[in-house]
Amino acid sequence: MNTTFQKLVLASNNEGKCREFAQLLAPLEINIVSQASLGVSEADEPYATFVENALAKARHASRCTGLPALADDSGLCADALNGAPGVLSARYAGEPKSDARNNAHLIEQLQGTTNRRACYVCVLVLTRSADDPAPLIAFGKWFGEIIDTPRGANGFGYDPYFLLPDGRTAAEMAPEEKNAVSHRGRAVRELMEQFRECG
Repeated sequence: MNTTFQKLVLASNNEGKCREFAQLLAPLEINIVSQASLGVSEADEPYATFVENALAKARHASRCTGLPALADDSGLCADALNGAPGVLSARYAGEPKSDARNNAHLIEQLQGTTNRRACYVCVLVLTRSADDPAPLIAFGKWFGEIIDTPRGANGFGYDPYFLLPDGRTAAEMAPEEKNAVSHRGRAVRELMEQFRECG
């Protein structure tokens, strides 16, 4: 797969994700623009897996802009909830999307269980075009557990409730520190390795 290009559209309207990707992808020295800045609406995400949804988002962004596209589908998977909220993480409490309501719903669903193990999952898909037959696909996981009381002011989503083995929540980490170890950071590093291998 020849990955030589100068501009890439990020298939996300999530400002938190866009900030993280801008930092994580800086080594590629590619002009990265958000789909929102190009007037592209969010793609439908009807699938049950992160891979299928990420691929749908990348193809949608490529089709609408004519540019190579990078899409992320990520979420939190709690062991006690059979992997929920999973691909529904952004809308776990329904519409409109709300981190506060999603977190409250998660804590409510976990009441009465001692199994608080969970992991963040990230799947990245890079397509050269809407019909790319061989997109790059990368995975990342980040393990922790869910606590009832939020801590920290950084991050977004479930970060204030995601407790790491070192005793901090994801929201208590500095952004650059989080990027070094998070599910998204791990997936980006895997993607960049594939990117380099493809020339």
